[in-house]
Amino acid sequence: MNEEKKRVVIIGGGITGLAAAYYLQKEKKEKNLDIEITLIEASNRLGGKIQTVQRDGFTIERGPDSFLARKLSAGRLVKEVGLEDQLVHNSTGQAYILLKGQLHPMPEGAVMGIPTKLSPFVTTGLFSPIGKMRAAADLILPASNNGGEDQSLGSFFRRRLGDEVVENLIEPLLSGIYAGDIDKLSLQATFPQFQQVEEKYRSLILGMKQTTPKQKPAPAQKKKGMFQTLRGGLQTLVDALEEKLDQVTILKAVKVDSIKKTADQYSLSLSNGKTVHCDNVIISTPHHATAGLIPEADYLAPLQQMSSTSVATIAMAFDESALKQDIDGTGFVVSRNNDYTITACTWTHKKWPHTTPKGKVILRCYVGRVGEEAIVDQSDEEIKKVVLDDLNKIMEVGAEPEFTIVTRWREAMPQYAVGHKKMLQEMNDRLSEEMPGVYLAGSSFEGVGLPDCIDSGEAAVQAVLNSIKNKPVAQV
Repeated sequence: MNEEKKRVVIIGGGITGLAAAYYLQKEKKEKNLDIEITLIEASNRLGGKIQTVQRDGFTIERGPDSFLARKLSAGRLVKEVGLEDQLVHNSTGQAYILLKGQLHPMPEGAVMGIPTKLSPFVTTGLFSPIGKMRAAADLILPASNNGGEDQSLGSFFRRRLGDEVVENLIEPLLSGIYAGDIDKLSLQATFPQFQQVEEKYRSLILGMKQTTPKQKPAPAQKKKGMFQTLRGGLQTLVDALEEKLDQVTILKAVKVDSIKKTADQYSLSLSNGKTVHCDNVIISTPHHATAGLIPEADYLAPLQQMSSTSVATIAMAFDESALKQDIDGTGFVVSRNNDYTITACTWTHKKWPHTTPKGKVILRCYVGRVGEEAIVDQSDEEIKKVVLDDLNKIMEVGAEPEFTIVTRWREAMPQYAVGHKKMLQEMNDRLSEEMPGVYLAGSSFEGVGLPDCIDSGEAAVQAVLNSIKNKPVAQV
């Protein structure tokens, strides 16, 4: 029996949608599946938050600058599109935390702020003697007895390690990832491994000491950084993916207005006045856009209520003579217990030397987090002034930048509130029941890093293939 060709539409051309399109096309080619794939992107370019600027010999990222090497999907995708020789590890170096106007070295052996080595934790100036004693109570405190219920990162870590460790070490580190309020962020949706460590070992400190891999590099070897990027910038991955999508119809500057179920297919109304019919849909748009695509789906209402934080980055290029104080390290994060607007600063020329011409430096600073988002709406000049004022209190910058690049990401950082995973499960169950063959993917759901987004896109592809398998498709 000859079945009709199956049509799959992917909505959203960020890294999630691109990964989904790539892996679906790969399955199509390898298994000779008769599938028609369309990728629809509302803006005039693909890549979403991935944007690289090449200027005067500098390589500057407007969005993410790297990905975790231990999460293998990003590196694997880079290799699949032929860019393996472009992979670069970050240069390792001292990272700092800014507290009360002073840069404190990150305690050696701290894993997301949890100490695994005693001496650096005892000697650090980040905590008072009382704060250190309170953190040591983790060694004797019993495990939480909440029946496996979700809780906030803040309540979990405060109970184990006390307020000082949370506010002066853990919160600044996590804020760099989520730009959120750790007293509202879900433990299960962000770092479930810490709950698992507590359940198994009772003490976080003892558990992390047991589970952190022992690294014993040979004396002549330099330790590799835990992050990777591409020599020409992450935009090169986007460009390579787009070039590889030779069996995907790509529509740019076209918005999907709505999705409606019609018999056993779906009808997509587009902003250009056209209608597309398909069998499966992968939605990889941000949650606030996703919720509006199926207006009658009341079970998607939680997405409307899910918050996002606005942030901005400012990259500033200088001659190396402008930095009057050469601090040995790769950058710092900022404790909230400071009167500073910046939340973090990367010394990009040190962390990623390949991005910067000889004799030049790049400082990439971040502003905006929950409760402190007004700065994002200031002018470029005002953001530059505020950031330079902050930097001059810390490291004495003796000149105006040769150029600056300000990038605003409005409502770009999804916040996984307590109960996030349960909400997702219930929502996906209803979606599967009401609109089988429609799948949600992307940073709003299962993780905000590039590998998380790629994993999400791949999982959606597998769901589509399973759906097609249940409705056989012709072989060509």
